[in-house]
Order: sequence, then structure tokens, then C-alpha cells
Amino acid sequence: MRTQEARTPRSVLFTAVLAVVVTAGVIVAVILLRPGAPAPADDLQPPVPDAAPSAPGVSCGHSACREVGAMTVGGVPVVLLADEAGKQGSIRFGADTVFPLIINDLGVTLKGDSLRCVDGATPVCLVRGDVSGGSTGEVFVARGGIWRDTGKPYLSDAGTIALNDVTADGIADVIVVRHECPGAQSGSARCQAAPVLAEVYDVARGSGGCTRRYTAPSELRGWPDVRLSRADLRACP
Repeated sequence: MRTQEARTPRSVLFTAVLAVVVTAGVIVAVILLRPGAPAPADDLQPPVPDAAPSAPGVSCGHSACREVGAMTVGGVPVVLLADEAGKQGSIRFGADTVFPLIINDLGVTLKGDSLRCVDGATPVCLVRGDVSGGSTGEVFVARGGIWRDTGKPYLSDAGTIALNDVTADGIADVIVVRHECPGAQSGSARCQAAPVLAEVYDVARGSGGCTRRYTAPSELRGWPDVRLSRADLRACP
């Protein structure tokens, strides 16, 4: 006598299959909804990058900047920028340290020889340019790798402002050539005919002394990039 095999009712099989499908759906939903889970392929969007810090803007008045001069000091590239007329300028140290020039407000004219930098224990840069009646300059100093504007414009009614380590301390000093004309207005015919001298300024401590009087600026050693030593200095008149 042949034994009949027990058959599972179709309703039971359907219920089991349905349970497997539901369970699988729940697992997929949990995976998709947990934090950090990837979105479905149809919903994928390109990632939005974090906003990069913007570099300081470079300002040259109301017109585009152009490079006027460039040097490297202390391993840092220095670029002088100005508008087409050379009347409005900025100076850039490295990639993103930018200073608008204070001397923009003094009617300066910036040219190819306006930037001068001297390396040393403390790197120093000078931006100089012509103004009515002479020259003006602005000095920048790097301490601890950070460049700063000294905030003081230098004025020369004899047209010469230079950098030179006069005091031999490893830091360039500012040399300003001026007419020595007590009682006469700077820039006047009488003052322009007067003897000249060079006054030396320490970038941290101010005036450090003056030279003797000369008949003309060209008599100063190294003119127009005047070269002096401590022995050339005496009390200013």
C-alpha cells in the first residue's frame, strides 16, 4: 500500500512567502533611513562642497589692479598692485595678506621702482612714490611671520626715501632725505634751495639721528638708494 506524502496547504505557503517579503522590505527601509545611509540612485544629488574661506579683496580704487612691482623677501613673494594711473594701490604678501596703501590719500604716483624690500632678522618693505613737492613712503614689517603696516607715512621734500640697515642690528632703517630750512615753508623756492640732510628712522623706535648737511641729495653716498652707517649720524638740528 503506497504511503501518501503530507502536503502543506497553499494558504500556509502564501503566508510564509508574504512574511519573507515584508521582512525584507522592513530591513531595506531601516538601512535607507538610518543616518548616513546613501539615498536611492534616482535621488542622488552631487554633494555641495563647504564654502572655502575667501581671500581678502584686492582694492585699487575703482579700476582693475595691475602688477607694478614684485620681490621676494624672507621667502615670501611680495607684489605691489596699482590702478592704471598708479594713484591707488595695494600690497600683497604671500597668497592672501593684502593691505590698501595709506599713501593713496596723499596723491602718490606708484611706478616700477616704488617697491623696495630688505631681508634680515626682521624683513622690511617700503612702498614709495612721487607726490607734489617730493616723495612719500609707507613701511611694512614682518614679525613672527606676520606682516604689519607701521601706520606712519614718511615724507621727503627732496624726493628720496630709502631702506638701509644703518644701525647694523639686522633690521633695515628708513632714510628720509629732506631740506634743512628752518623758518621756510616746505616745498617753497627758498626751502628747495636749502642744504639737505638724511634723517634715519628705526622702524620700532622712531628717529635715530641725522647726517650732516649736504649741498644736494646726490652727494649722499649711494643716492638715490642712500647708504649710511652709524658713524654718519649725529643729533638732528
